Amino acid sequence: MGIEDLVNQGKDFLEKNKDKIEETLKSDQAEDVSDNVLDAAADFVKKVAPDSIDDKVDDVRSTIDSKIGNE
Repeated sequence: MGIEDLVNQGKDFLEKNKDKIEETLKSDQAEDVSDNVLDAAADFVKKVAPDSIDDKVDDVRSTIDSKIGNE
């Protein structure tokens, strides 16, 4: 099985389960998990990057958060 086969299987899976995936991404559990992951990622970037981009990091974090979970 090659990479192309895996990609095609992934596409098929996403297409067949599109509604379930969307429902899961809008769940309370996804909100909690995504908040924890996004907070940790944003904190890490803020530690290693110049302070001048902190506002941009917060904007990116908020944009991603608005797409996942229910808040």
